[in-house]
Amino acid sequence: MLFDSDGVLVEPPASETQLEATQAAFREAGVDDVAPDHLDDIVSGVTVEVLHEICAEYDLEPENFWEARERHDERSQFAAFRAGTRDRYDDVATIADLPQDRGVVSNNHHSTIEFVLDAFDLDSLFETYYGRPKTIESLQVKKPDPHFLERALADLEADSALYVGDSEHDVIAAHRAGIDSAFVRRRHCRDDELSVTPTYDIETLSALPAIVDG
Repeated sequence: MLFDSDGVLVEPPASETQLEATQAAFREAGVDDVAPDHLDDIVSGVTVEVLHEICAEYDLEPENFWEARERHDERSQFAAFRAGTRDRYDDVATIADLPQDRGVVSNNHHSTIEFVLDAFDLDSLFETYYGRPKTIESLQVKKPDPHFLERALADLEADSALYVGDSEHDVIAAHRAGIDSAFVRRRHCRDDELSVTPTYDIETLSALPAIVDG
């Protein structure tokens, strides 16, 4: 079994926090006046192409700007966890009772997943985990690309699996990896309408034991 992190194991980052981290990166690069749509583009799943276009607009070196953005974003996430404004979901305790080998696959930074697993004492629940490196190149293998799902499946030597996520990209990535998907309807995605159909549509992780027991 594979799990997303943000929105599944722990509460997702607030959009305001992500925007502030992005604004801080622009200020560090000497840009104080940033178009709101450019900030939104950076926060909401920016691609390599769009990142380069935005950096060209402000005469910024993409690699330097992205390093600053990722650093500020990571720092803001750590601060939120330490302050208790982001927490672990209570139903994560259910995972400990599942007999399957388990892993985490997230679009968040690999270092942030390490932090989460350590901060919430989740290390023992998972045999492998993947987030992305803090590089521009890593944007090319974010979900819905199945790259890191496939790496986790290889680590677990799994022929079949269930991926639990909270977004359409999670469902698509699972399908592309050839595995089942479970869409968990947390408060932030309860009313989402998906263009793809997950194998399972659940309200809580507490539904997982019944699924795996068949």
